[in-house]
Amino acid sequence: MSLTQRDPLNGADMATVRRATLFQGFSEAALGTMLAGAAVRRAPRGTVLFVQDEPADRFYLVLDGWVKLYRTTPGGVVSVIHVVARGETFAEAAMFASGRFPVTAEAASDCRLVAIGRAAFTRALEMDPSAVMSTLAALSMRLRSQVQEIEQRQVQPSAQRVASFLLRLCPPDASRVCFELPFEKGLIARRLGMKPETLSRALSKLREVGVTTQGATVTVTAVDALEAFCGQGADTVR
Repeated sequence: MSLTQRDPLNGADMATVRRATLFQGFSEAALGTMLAGAAVRRAPRGTVLFVQDEPADRFYLVLDGWVKLYRTTPGGVVSVIHVVARGETFAEAAMFASGRFPVTAEAASDCRLVAIGRAAFTRALEMDPSAVMSTLAALSMRLRSQVQEIEQRQVQPSAQRVASFLLRLCPPDASRVCFELPFEKGLIARRLGMKPETLSRALSKLREVGVTTQGATVTVTAVDALEAFCGQGADTVR
């Protein structure tokens, strides 16, 4: 599959761009320069956005949906590295490091994205020193988050890892919520570094704190209880 129609960015899209961690320090002028000529791309589930080792000439911001990043070994083993959520950017570091994408990116659900080219991003950085500092800070925060994630996989019980993942899907300030899982449970299991049967056992355990599942539908009767079960504040897991 390939990216489909190009739509102009609307007001809600621009609000998502401004909230993205990477662009927190960008001036309106720098944002305008970066987004000049940019458009919203629609990517149906299963669309491959780029392939591992392909030249990195762009990066993406997710406006809606989920994107999985994975690597494939020479033996054909697939390892899910990350699942990118709405409002997050990905692949920006590849443009300045090896110059090639270290992973393959695929739409895990129907997505809306903005592709930002290397030239436009570079022009924005050159015109706004604060944008450079914002970019460095965002990449530093990304690295710290990834380190914490690795630590969690090593020390957190499986049920807490699943609870932390579900908590990210709960709207801010919600006390009770019902939502659909954004992609299949098999991918969630791989994302959390566990087998599907381990995920099923973890979901069963979470019934003790008011989490029930019916197919892809998840009901959380007490978000604060889920937060407490995670053993950390909501700000660190959402």
